[in-house]
Amino acid sequence: MQQELAYTPLEALTVARPVYRIPWLVKSVLNRKVLDLGAYDETALIKKNTTFWLHGQLCKTADEVIGIDSSEKIPAEGIRTSNSSWIFKGDIFDLSDLVEEHSSEIIVAGELIEHLPDTLSFLNNVQNEKRLAGMTLIVTTPNATAIHNALLAPFFRESNHPDHLQIYSYKTLNTLCLRAGFQSWEIIPYHTTFSEMILGQKPPFKYFTKMCEKILNGIEWLFP
Repeated sequence: MQQELAYTPLEALTVARPVYRIPWLVKSVLNRKVLDLGAYDETALIKKNTTFWLHGQLCKTADEVIGIDSSEKIPAEGIRTSNSSWIFKGDIFDLSDLVEEHSSEIIVAGELIEHLPDTLSFLNNVQNEKRLAGMTLIVTTPNATAIHNALLAPFFRESNHPDHLQIYSYKTLNTLCLRAGFQSWEIIPYHTTFSEMILGQKPPFKYFTKMCEKILNGIEWLFP
């Protein structure tokens, strides 16, 4: 979900072909100063130092990346992740001090809101912080109506991380933006990736998972 601060009704949105999430985000932050919310990704540290770790990939094209996370594993002095990037412990529901300390041009909340108990409060706080006016907010979250969940439904299963508290569809994302008072936004579908499964498996299961991912991505391209 990309929020670019004139309300567009959901019915008027053109559903584009899906993008690949991390490459699209990396391109979006090119030469910009980024505030990366939920950067530590404690639930998936297996991704660290791989192409699947969003914070690390953002650092490759952005001028500066300041990561914020509430994990107890982050020391008081923070974690330096590159020559121009850090992760600090902080409260994403109170960005006032962070905005005052670190100048930024774009805010990224990658795969974050599904972990939050109150996403609307989070979006309201971002919208109401006057020092963020004019910035771009990019939020990504798994699609509740993704094709693989539809395929799993007859087996009484769903693909969902045990730490997720929420799931979102196009309509609920649209409602959240409306309730939070955003003036314009765009909802863009992105391709499913099974990164944690691929990283945690050995051949031949790894190759089988990659093949399933490619098949699902083809279906998603046809029916985004």
